[in-house]
Amino acid sequence: MQISKLLSISFSITLLLSATLFSNGSNLHAKSFPDSECTECHDKRGFSVPLGEHGELGKKQLFVNTDAFRDSVHGRSQCTDCHSDIEEVPHRKGKLAVVDCVSCHEKLSDDGSVADKRRNSIFGGSPERRIVAYTHDYKLSAHGDANVENNATCSTCHTAHYVYPSEDSRANTYRLKSPEVCGACHEKELKEYKQSMHGAALKTPWKGDSATCSDCHSSHQISDISKLPAHRVITEGCGECHQDELDGYMSSPHGQLAWHGNKDAPKCVDCHDSHTITHVANATSPVSKEKRVETCQKCHEKANENFAQYHPHGTTRNFDKYPALWILGKGMGALVIAVLVFFYMHSVLWFWREKKERPVIYQHSESRSYPMRIKPEKKHSGIYFQRFSWYWRVNHWMLALSLMFLVLTGMVVMYPNTDWAMFLVPLLGGTETLNVLHHWAGILFLVAIFGHGAVVLFRIFKSDHFDWFGPDSLLPRKKDWEDMKGQFRWYFGMGKQPRFDRWTYWEKFDYWAVYWGAFVIGSSGILLWFAEDIGQYIPGWIFNLATIAHGLEAFLAVLTLFVVHFFNNHFRPAKFPLDTVMFTGVWDLEELKEERPEEYERLKASGELENYLVKGPSKQWNFVSHILGFVLLGIGLILLIMVVDGFLSHGLF
Repeated sequence: MQISKLLSISFSITLLLSATLFSNGSNLHAKSFPDSECTECHDKRGFSVPLGEHGELGKKQLFVNTDAFRDSVHGRSQCTDCHSDIEEVPHRKGKLAVVDCVSCHEKLSDDGSVADKRRNSIFGGSPERRIVAYTHDYKLSAHGDANVENNATCSTCHTAHYVYPSEDSRANTYRLKSPEVCGACHEKELKEYKQSMHGAALKTPWKGDSATCSDCHSSHQISDISKLPAHRVITEGCGECHQDELDGYMSSPHGQLAWHGNKDAPKCVDCHDSHTITHVANATSPVSKEKRVETCQKCHEKANENFAQYHPHGTTRNFDKYPALWILGKGMGALVIAVLVFFYMHSVLWFWREKKERPVIYQHSESRSYPMRIKPEKKHSGIYFQRFSWYWRVNHWMLALSLMFLVLTGMVVMYPNTDWAMFLVPLLGGTETLNVLHHWAGILFLVAIFGHGAVVLFRIFKSDHFDWFGPDSLLPRKKDWEDMKGQFRWYFGMGKQPRFDRWTYWEKFDYWAVYWGAFVIGSSGILLWFAEDIGQYIPGWIFNLATIAHGLEAFLAVLTLFVVHFFNNHFRPAKFPLDTVMFTGVWDLEELKEERPEEYERLKASGELENYLVKGPSKQWNFVSHILGFVLLGIGLILLIMVVDGFLSHGLF
């Protein structure tokens, strides 16, 4: 060691003499001398400089443990790589600039290249990308705000010279050290933390791991706790240890709305506290049986013992804790699977058989802007049959528009942490505006549904000759069962396609499925809308059931209406790409014969057919009908893609 030091000193003296002789006494400039010039002073224990004019403020330690530094992640760096403003050795005069860690880390590129790559052994690959991400996060964080006096810098947490990977126990950023490191500035929070169940658990590691500051707040995404980014980071941090509870929270209105910044929706810390958190069995805990009602009343003034029975973390996966939720979730899940399997199979077989069995040709029709597929022996008649009156078409438009808006405003809540949801919520005015829009769309939807039903019933009871199970009735009848069996026989080439009357079995399913959905979605939605008032009289877990029913029924509606209904009416070969009957209200008479032969024969035999023959739509209205139709189909398919993405990414409840 002595020989090494002597050689180092000799080498340094030689460099100094050479510089003096050849540079006419000029000072050494940065990066023109080796680290050994720095370590001659800084590698000596106790090396320091006095603070204050006469040293009255103590000393600033300048010792650097060279061996420890060489073992750190910056061990390949030269001193002047970071201290780039050093212009001479020694540099007693003047104040050196603060080392800029951020600029260096920002120079990293995706392929691992960096100016003078030898400086850092961890540069390159995945670790490098993490460094760039951490640097970006830090600049946007509360600690990265240069306007805050004495704010935390990189060296505050990582130290200046002994930067080790965070999983290394020598690192200042080792997770078990974070309470003391953070507590150096946040003394009050550290004191509270030490008294909490998280802080106490650090003293008993044999009982299991516990949360530290960096687990909840992250290392580089520190921000104002009252703002949305901090809430998301802390919520996800809690979920690292409490995954089941996080899943339940994110499936509840609390998590769904809070995730998008609703100020009234509770976050983890609002119910459990933050640094003083205690076990739920402890009577001092805000969520203990003794204090739960009081905690609920912070947001829900009318909350009582009934209301407080709500399960804020309830899921459909735990029968022992939430049996009612499990039963409803599995029951409705089975319904969703059964309906989708049957009708998706129905659509696939229909498409296959219609493409194979029906010899069709394209013929032009004035009621369409594109040729229509019909049998070769048929020709367009130019005579039009009125299938829907204007008021039923308006009712259908109200239903379609309100439903699509309900899907848009509802699914961003059901899947709050998808990229598209986080993009759309601010665009729609935030959670408060979103709630208002969703509620008004729900009102319009229910008015369209039950208003239609009221008019139908009024006309039925006003009529003296209405046959409840006749061809004009939408009630299921024996012929529907026979038609469905006949349709499947046709799919498999075992018979001819049934001759349908005014309403087919799949149209009746669509019709009554809407009423079923309106009942489930409407009743559960009203429960959730007026939860605070209703919750005084019923157990709070009813609202958990309402949330599950509301979401699952909406999910089923999207995957049937925007797939099966679209196929039946627009995408099957005989209709593709669009049937405008819900805009024009008419079919070509040949289309009626093709689609509803029983109805055509019945009306013709009774002499009523003439009553339904009308003038065809104008070219202008035909054009507008196609534009509106394709726009609605496009919106529906986009909503379908969003919902499928949410399901594949996050599942259901």
